[in-house]
Amino acid sequence: MNQFNDQIPVKRESGTKKFWRIVLGTMVGFFLSSFIVSILSFFMMLGIIASFSSMDKAIVKDNSILQLNLQNEIKERAIENPFEGLAGLEDYYGVTGLNDILKCIKSAAIDPRIKGICLHTSRLIAAPATVKEIRDALVEFKKSGKFVYAYSDVYAQNGYYLSSVADQLALNKKGDLEFKGIAMQVLFYKGLLDKLDVDVQVVRHGQFKSAVEPYIMDKMSAANREQMTLLSNALWKVITHDIATSRKISIDSLNLIADHLLCSNATNALDLKLVDKLCYKSEFDADLKKKIGVDNNAKLNLITINEYKNAAKILNSESSNKIALVYAVGQIVDGKGSEEVIGSETLSKEIRKAYENKDVKAIVLRVNSPGGSALASEVIWNEIELEKKAGNIVVTSMGDYAASGGYYISCNSDYIVAEPNTLTGSIGVFGMIPSIQDMLKNKLGITVDVVKTNPHADWMTGLRKLDEVELKTLQASVEEVYETFTHRVAVGRKMDISKVDEIGQGRVWAGSDALELKLIDKLGSIDDAVAKAAELAKISDYQVVYYPRQKDWLTKLLNPKDLTNLITEVSLMLSS
Repeated sequence: MNQFNDQIPVKRESGTKKFWRIVLGTMVGFFLSSFIVSILSFFMMLGIIASFSSMDKAIVKDNSILQLNLQNEIKERAIENPFEGLAGLEDYYGVTGLNDILKCIKSAAIDPRIKGICLHTSRLIAAPATVKEIRDALVEFKKSGKFVYAYSDVYAQNGYYLSSVADQLALNKKGDLEFKGIAMQVLFYKGLLDKLDVDVQVVRHGQFKSAVEPYIMDKMSAANREQMTLLSNALWKVITHDIATSRKISIDSLNLIADHLLCSNATNALDLKLVDKLCYKSEFDADLKKKIGVDNNAKLNLITINEYKNAAKILNSESSNKIALVYAVGQIVDGKGSEEVIGSETLSKEIRKAYENKDVKAIVLRVNSPGGSALASEVIWNEIELEKKAGNIVVTSMGDYAASGGYYISCNSDYIVAEPNTLTGSIGVFGMIPSIQDMLKNKLGITVDVVKTNPHADWMTGLRKLDEVELKTLQASVEEVYETFTHRVAVGRKMDISKVDEIGQGRVWAGSDALELKLIDKLGSIDDAVAKAAELAKISDYQVVYYPRQKDWLTKLLNPKDLTNLITEVSLMLSS
């Protein structure tokens, strides 16, 4: 070996080159480490500033107004925000948590320092059930005798639906109000896939399991059109009923306005009694001052959700009895999950943590999921089954969606609560297998060849179509999953399996229809689900505790993956 190496000419590095290599390497390392340290220092300094500024958040002045400035996307839970308390930044970072909004509204109703609520919903981004939950909380708030005022330069339909609960609804004199009804549009990709020579083979159980249709059809099937029509009408019924009740306008009149687009400008909106007043923001502020009895030259004491949520905690009572609110948000996958993905392993662990806590008397599973892995759903179902066998109470609260796997993990609960415009059901199973063999050959000139020990060793690779044996095998697997799914529903909901199959078939139902079909037990909010859990656990005094525990910003900062996400979020904020 040494003899062989001696025969190879070795190019030795010159002293000058070696010197500059070391110098440049040191400089790069220095600048890289300085950059990382600067980023860490930047976030740590922001956290320190935010923590100091948050110290006075709990100080709420007398004659204050809670301002619901719903300009960010609303999700189930607020993500920890290192910019909270930094003037001007909180409105441009992160998302708004439904949990914080509901807590603040509830606390404001009994807080003598809060005189009312003002709403701004021009850029409201939220699904129908979330909007309904906030709206119902405001209806409950008004029972305290306090006011709700709303103002916006422009009302999109979603924002108007929420704002229509207000005692005074104001619109910019030159603003717009959208009121047109509900449309559900579906994009179909079959034409594109045909042009690309991509073949998609589908196996499913359920004529209404429409998730596969965009890949194999160019328009809705008759079954899916029927389903979508029923859903859109159910959602529109909720909106028109609530607006009609608040605005004292008949549902027929509301449909007439939508049918003919009669609300084309601000003046029309006022004439049609969709709003109470046309004004500019300064005039709206003057109305607020007059309402709370302060001088027009005085400054309004407006307090935001981020500012008030810490003060709201003070109003919540402590108790040795706990009700665990376990969040299950996002697509369902096998293994570990995240804040926006339900992992079977992660969620099962959190459920286990909750019922191993001796102070926890009941669990409310908050489900907001369109579904996902059947196996992962079964694992979560089993964890709930173990809990029930141990004598624990489980109540499910459905958010915007609890469909397919989302319903699978819900059906074993002692009691299910959903909003009337929650989308649920979708008791069905499908598999979709694309083959790109023709695309590779015809579009890219790439061909595939194979050797194999057994006839089906290369199935499910996506590099060829499935043969008849393979399709039958996959269909049998789908049928087995469907049989298990319907059995779980039948046992959990105490229904005959033939009835489950009749209302299953992959069909999605609005919560209002799901109630009639006995897929759920009650229409209501997350608070209604918590109250039902307390009733079943036979406790009157309790404190709600939350699972999984959210990471604080410093924990995220020390995690490379979370740090990358945090830097991306800050970059987006700074560029907005």
